[in-house]
Amino acid sequence: MSDQRQRLLDVAQAEGRLTSVVGAVFDRYGAVWAGGAGDAPGLDGQYRIGSITKTMTAVLVMQARDAGLLDLDDPLSAHLGDVGYGEATIREALAHSSGMQSEPRGAWWERTRGGDFAALVAANDGAGRVAGPGEWFHYSNLGYALLGEVVARRLGAPWRVLVAERLLRPLGMRTTSYLPRPGAQAGWSVDHFTGIRVHEPLTDTGAMAPAGQLWSTLADLVTWGQVLGGSRPDVLAAATLAEMHRPVTPDYGLGLMLGLHPGGRLVGHNGSMPGFLAALHVDPDSGIGSVVLTNATTGIDPRELAVSLIEGDPDADDERPAPWRPTVVLPGPVHGLPGVWFWGNTAYDVRWHNDGLELRAMARGGVVTDRFELVDGALVGVLGYHRGERLDVARRPDGSIRNLECATFVYTRTPYDPDVDIPGGHPR
Repeated sequence: MSDQRQRLLDVAQAEGRLTSVVGAVFDRYGAVWAGGAGDAPGLDGQYRIGSITKTMTAVLVMQARDAGLLDLDDPLSAHLGDVGYGEATIREALAHSSGMQSEPRGAWWERTRGGDFAALVAANDGAGRVAGPGEWFHYSNLGYALLGEVVARRLGAPWRVLVAERLLRPLGMRTTSYLPRPGAQAGWSVDHFTGIRVHEPLTDTGAMAPAGQLWSTLADLVTWGQVLGGSRPDVLAAATLAEMHRPVTPDYGLGLMLGLHPGGRLVGHNGSMPGFLAALHVDPDSGIGSVVLTNATTGIDPRELAVSLIEGDPDADDERPAPWRPTVVLPGPVHGLPGVWFWGNTAYDVRWHNDGLELRAMARGGVVTDRFELVDGALVGVLGYHRGERLDVARRPDGSIRNLECATFVYTRTPYDPDVDIPGGHPR
């Protein structure tokens, strides 16, 4: 099973172009397996966990409810005064069924230094409503910012202090923090066509923090997964956790994503912030769950990978792809080539990948049909129908690229470009 799980991470790193990816499987007693691929740290390597933060905000809300400080059917206005969406209930905000807009108005909050709560509510007066209360599921980051302020007022401390004092310290989650610790993983975005990485912004999201601010590690999220799975009734009463597990909409309870895996049901949450993807899901009946963390803006479905780690990989004996390596400098002969090209009406995603130019058939799910590598400054086919043949670049008088040619195959920027003589080519 260890080899099966490791292969899943290796494939995710190679195919998703991830600088690093780590994963762990756990039960009620702790981690039973952990691994990594790429430039991966150990159990205590910090990553941003995005919306897994929401599960902690939700637990604080339920703690306040159990203490008699609020009712889930209270309107937000009962605790926040005259604010936009004040008519929505706490229950609706927890379950994303309030009908409020998904994101706050203003600059993109995940990439912008956040302001205070007064500025947030001043910019969001309720005019962005997309549905009536309880009408349907509509994910709302804004709703969790409002919930964070509710618990701050009811429990008498800022949200970030409540998380630390009521959750992290009692649980011994010493490597989870509001801001990254020294040595935390950098967030990366990878250019789709060239494979060149760029740093994503690191922001303190201010009043939006209850929706996605926190940083954590595999070790600490194993502990938090045990909480969500029901192994820590000292943090939240079993009956209250069971209430959070019950569906409000088909795939969401009170602050928790709900789902199934071959062995049973799952509760947990996915997370994403610029430069990071995460997932934490646990079977509350068996206590078995998994965590996935990666420092990439895109590249994998973190929940899918987390569920696969629980079950293992039936293709574990298959050959593993070569690890992805970030492009440092695009070679001169390749400049201007990565992008979308057409052979007739057939579209290709043409990427520079691990020191080669790959043609991926877009209508066939991105399967690699051909690969060219530089040999003495020329692109020569090493895989596919064009193996052994040279890919030439045809240019206009001004030096700009007109089309690509390989044998009688002509690739153009638009289908059947009328400005390019297209002699044909053989079907593949």
